[in-house]
This record gives sequence, C-alpha cells and structure tokens, in this order.
Amino acid sequence: MTQVFELDLTLAGEAETTALGERLSLWVRPGMLILLEGDLGAGKSTMARAFIRTLMKQGAEEDVPSPTFSLIQTYDDTRVPVFHADLYRLKDQVEVDELGLDGLLKTHAGLVEWPDRLTTDLSPDVLRISLAGRGSMRTARLTARGQLAGALKRDQALRAFVEQTHFAKAQRIFFEGDASSRRYEKLVLPSGEHCLLMDMPQRPDGPVVKYGKPYSQIAHLAEGIAAVVAINTHLVDLGYSAPKVLACNLTEGFGLIEPLGDKVYGRMMLAGEDMREPLEEAAAVLADMAQKDWPREPEAAPGIAHHLSDYDRQAQLIEVDLLPSWFIPHARGVEATEAQTQEFEAIWSSLLPLADPVTPVWTIRDYHSPNLLWIPEREGLKRVGIIDSQDAVMGHPAYDLVSMAQDARVDIAPELEDHIIAHYCGLRDAQGGFKRADFMTAYAILGAQRATKILGIFARLNKRDGKPAYLKHMPRVSRYLTRNLAHPALAPLKQWFTQHAPEALT
Repeated sequence: MTQVFELDLTLAGEAETTALGERLSLWVRPGMLILLEGDLGAGKSTMARAFIRTLMKQGAEEDVPSPTFSLIQTYDDTRVPVFHADLYRLKDQVEVDELGLDGLLKTHAGLVEWPDRLTTDLSPDVLRISLAGRGSMRTARLTARGQLAGALKRDQALRAFVEQTHFAKAQRIFFEGDASSRRYEKLVLPSGEHCLLMDMPQRPDGPVVKYGKPYSQIAHLAEGIAAVVAINTHLVDLGYSAPKVLACNLTEGFGLIEPLGDKVYGRMMLAGEDMREPLEEAAAVLADMAQKDWPREPEAAPGIAHHLSDYDRQAQLIEVDLLPSWFIPHARGVEATEAQTQEFEAIWSSLLPLADPVTPVWTIRDYHSPNLLWIPEREGLKRVGIIDSQDAVMGHPAYDLVSMAQDARVDIAPELEDHIIAHYCGLRDAQGGFKRADFMTAYAILGAQRATKILGIFARLNKRDGKPAYLKHMPRVSRYLTRNLAHPALAPLKQWFTQHAPEALT
C-alpha cells in the first residue's frame, strides 16, 4: 500500500514560504515530483525559487527565472539535478507530453506549477502543495505519497527533536548523504556556532541471503544510531578524537554531533598536500588501540548497550562472495558457476584462520581517507579525527591498517604504503610481544579480503543501484589486490583469480 502523509501549515508571509522550499530541498532525490498549486500570488514561484537556490552550489549566483514563457527550465549542476515547469499556458495532455517530463524524472527531481494540466501520474513519489492566500495570510496543505511521504514525516520528527536542543534556531544545511539511509545536515546558529545533525533511522531487514539472515546481519552492519553513540562515546573517553555526541534520540535515530573540521584526508590527498605526518599519526592511533582492552558492549545510554560482534567467518565469507556474485557478471558478462564459487569459498576458508586475532580489538572497518580528519590544532593522537565508526567489530588490528594504507578512493603508492606499515610495526615492536611476520600474513590476507569485497560492492553499486561512478576506482583496488596476492600464503587464491577472474588483477 502506498504511504501517504498529510500536513497543514500556516506560512507567515514570504519568509516562511521560502523556508518551506528550503526545507523540502533537503530531502529531494531524482524521480521525486513536487506539484505546486494555488492562485496567482499564492507563493508558488517563491517556494520554487527557494527550493532551487538551496540546491545550488555554495556561492553560485545563477538566476532562477520563471518558466512562464519557456515552459520548462532545467538545472543540471545543482546538488540534485532539477527541472522547473510551468504548465499554465498549455491546453491539453499532448502539449504536456511534448515537454518530456517523464524522461527528465529519470535523472532529475521536478517542480511543476499548475499541475492540473497533468492527466497522468509521472512518479510514485509525489508531494502536492496547495497554497492559498496572500502576504502574511498564506496556508499550505501538503499531501505526500511514496518516498516523499516518508521524507515529510521524517522531517517533522527531526524538527521536533532539534527544537528541544540548543540548536533550535539554527539554519539547516544539507551536508552529506550516502548509499545507506543515513544522512547529515549542518546546523548553524546566527552566532556561527554549528554542529552536525545525524539522521540514522533503524536499518530495515533486507531479504534473506544466507544462513537464514539478511546480508546486513551476517556482515554485522550497524542497525541504528545507538552504535554511533556507544562507539563514539567510548573512543572519546579513551582520549581519541571521535565526534562527541551533543544530544540524541535513540528511538527516532537522531543525533547532534561535534564537527571535527573539514581537513578530510581524502580531500587533502587529492589537493596534493604532504600526507606523511597525518598518515603516520593515523597509524599511531591504530598501534595505540592495539594494546587496549576493548569492551564488547559499550553503552549508548545507561542500561542500553551496543553489542560488537566478532568479525567472524560468516561475515568475512559473505563479503568475499560479492566478487563471484557481482564482479564476475560485471567483468565477464556471465554468472560465476557453482563450482567456481565453491572453490573460492573453500580457499578463503583455509586462508582466513591465518588472520584470526589472538586478542581481538575494535576494528573500525572504514578507517580510510573519507573518514579520517586532520586536526592540527590538537595534540598527539587527538590530531586524528575518526568518523563513521558505527560498523566496528571485534577483529584483527591489521584490518584497519590495510584499510588506510590501501585506500580504495585515492592512490597510495607502494612506497608510502611500506612507510606506513614500517611506522606502525616500529610502534608495535616498542610495545613488546609483537610478531611482525604473523601480522604481515594477516595484513595480506585481510587486504585481499577487503579488496575482493570492494570490487564486488562497486560492481553491485553500478548494476543494482545505478551508480557507475564507483567503477573508476576498480583499477586502483585491483592493484591493491595484486599486491596482497604476492604473499606466498595466498598462492592458491592468486591461482583462482588468474584462472577465473583475471579482470580483477592488474
């Protein structure tokens, strides 16, 4: 049954009409359609302009003209591509069809004024806004269907949460969204004080894929915001620079978190900055973490614990299965055979025990350039900011080191990788009891496991999710995989790749 959400608002003049357009832009995605209806002067164009301007890149001064005479105006360089159509001058559906709105909705969000000219449904995700009145006496009835119904309902809950905090009067600015349902906004007070709003609803269960469980449960992915709160709080308590949680609602999945700045490792690398010191310090953080005792159930609130699972064999194997399931069809145009998949799993089942930790530690799993920030004004290990740690598990310390030193999104030269490893191992040697040869075997195995998983994920993002941009990273990941397969312990796996998936190698 299609989800429907209705909301009646009173808008105090142009300012609140503009604010509503800005709010709605925070949730928009391609394929969503907003229908604006009301008499002349009711505020349709005001709301549409505010919506479009908010989607523009910061500092952009592009004009937002009325499409009264052009009929349709497209904006392709906004955060989400959008079109603005005015159907007032059209007389029948034939003229509407000639605009090609249904085709545009495949790549754009849409704003349509005078939508009574539409006689067909262009999208299942529709928000109809009926405006009435003029000046300070405007009212708006919002009727949303499909994904926009969920977004509007979520927005109302989010506003109620923020209004109970220090940031009740803050401006909301879109900050980031990713492949999951997790999204972020930046809240900025008139004084300039700001924080990040994390919107992380409870993860719904996906289809059962193996062992009677969905993929997210097998791979031990975070189910909700309690993981963020528990893990960040404990990291901060131990003196690491994870974002402090300023306020949260564990039931709804909202949290206000400390911003750690904008010196993201990945952006620094792409800008050509000298990364030796930041990477050395990030390795030092991991060396320090390796000698600590880590709780399996840190608390998100008194009496509410988050359980960290072992990075067990089921999780590791379901991840490498992404390669025969998604990468091989992508690269070869045919499905992997059952015999190939069974042989692949058997090889991994013999290799992975060599990377089992003697003493498990918190393994972040996403300890890489998009999630590391350089905070030079802090001291020591606190100069390294750590975000997106919610999928942490109990695992081997080599996993996070290889995540950083073989970054999937930016090039790490072999010489720099060797330097990072040497710096880390030198710190571990000084701690005593460190077995370097065993660690390097685990490093190669877990590096190959991670690269294998990522190749499968990028192929899946392209095929299933329509996100081909990830394919550009595949050659880099293949180079890392080839490096890891050079370790003698991985000879059987190297032979399998050479025979069945040479496209994964360089």
